[in-house]
Amino acid sequence: MIQFIICSTSTTRRVEKPPRGYRPRKLRTRMTISPENFTHGARAVIDAAVQFMMQRKNVQLDVEHLLFAMVDANDGPVREALDILEVDSETLRDDLVRLVDSKPLGIGQPRGRQRQIFITPRAQNVMSKAQTIQRKTFRDELLSMDHLFIAIVEEADGDLARVLAKHRVTSDRVYVGVHQVRGAARVTSPDSEQAYGTLRKYTTDLTQLAAEGKLDPIVGRDYEIRRVLQTLTRRTKNNPALIGDAGVGKTAIVEGLAQKLQSGDVPEILAGKRVLALSIGVLLAGAKFRGEFEERLKGVMDEAQASAGEIILFVDELHSVVGAGTGSEGSLDAANMMKPALARGELQVVGATTPEEYRRFIEKDSALERRFTPIWIEEPDEESAVEMLKALRNNYETHHGVELTDGALNAAVRLSDRYITDRQLPDKAVDLIDEAAAKARIERAPAAIVEEPGEESQLPTLVITEQDIAALISE
Repeated sequence: MIQFIICSTSTTRRVEKPPRGYRPRKLRTRMTISPENFTHGARAVIDAAVQFMMQRKNVQLDVEHLLFAMVDANDGPVREALDILEVDSETLRDDLVRLVDSKPLGIGQPRGRQRQIFITPRAQNVMSKAQTIQRKTFRDELLSMDHLFIAIVEEADGDLARVLAKHRVTSDRVYVGVHQVRGAARVTSPDSEQAYGTLRKYTTDLTQLAAEGKLDPIVGRDYEIRRVLQTLTRRTKNNPALIGDAGVGKTAIVEGLAQKLQSGDVPEILAGKRVLALSIGVLLAGAKFRGEFEERLKGVMDEAQASAGEIILFVDELHSVVGAGTGSEGSLDAANMMKPALARGELQVVGATTPEEYRRFIEKDSALERRFTPIWIEEPDEESAVEMLKALRNNYETHHGVELTDGALNAAVRLSDRYITDRQLPDKAVDLIDEAAAKARIERAPAAIVEEPGEESQLPTLVITEQDIAALISE
């Protein structure tokens, strides 16, 4: 436990060693840091600030020490917020070191179990401001790192204010950055900061990718997408489960849904919603300690529920939620954690799985099965598959720098359907096109032709024909 002694004045004289009998003047009050009132992250920042103060041999703990400790924490929420605001954290860190080195020298290391640290009135004001921000602005239960960060920026004066202005770290921008890091998370436990931005960490925003034009166009699945939209607008059992063999395009249908949501071509009740792809495997990765997976999934669910219906989670391999996270005795798996929210309609999920996995895992859990409406996805016929390839043609031509003829697309569908019997259309036909283009690009790429010095190289376009597809399938 650290006990801070707040001084009403602070000397600006630099001394290598305090004079005999030196004591900071006008001691005003004492403040004790109680660990139970702070998150682990905030306590770590205060400890790091004290260590940094002693390392630089300063007389009192000041605001700059606290801010340096936050900026120096590479994996903390403050560093994440600064990254979002495109602030050069390393340069800011160096500027803070220069400010700190201009402060008085001469304190020895505190001793004893209850350490006493001299703290400036500025730092005391920041602590008080942070508590106000915690209780009134965010309505959090504990004081966290981001409360301290906002308080420092709002209370900054003098040289520190000039340094922050130089890096465009203003109160308004900091609130934006902190809200993007936190999402809808609240500080309710000492480890809450680890759950900040769980949606951003563990999901991919398909609606945003659609807005950026990074999703492939979807054709031939209008009926299936309409069925998904219809299910999402239901009052109960409004969680679609796409069931189909691997390769039939279940994920593509969800991407088509994201594109419709982004363009606004959806019923009014779905306007403004976003589709976020959640990977159970990513949630599990690195979760070594008991309760770590549950904390991550709870953070995702809390943020999704706090969005007031704005977020739809897409869980590929839906069957993976059954049993996920049950590595330790007494822990709940993902399915059991999600059931109550699904039952109350507080969480919307679109799942995708195969018929075998659906029967093996989902149907056996009747409580989970009741929360979903199955939508069966069939393999497209050859004509539909050709149309799907034509929609994708431009993307593959641009990527490989080739020209794909209609004959090549027809051959890819026809020959893959005839000779590749253990996979489904359109996936196996797309793979043939991709492989044929990659092979031609490597084996048949001609040397660059330069018309005149200084001009760019001009390469003749490689043409992928039906013969290229036939040659590949015969290998």
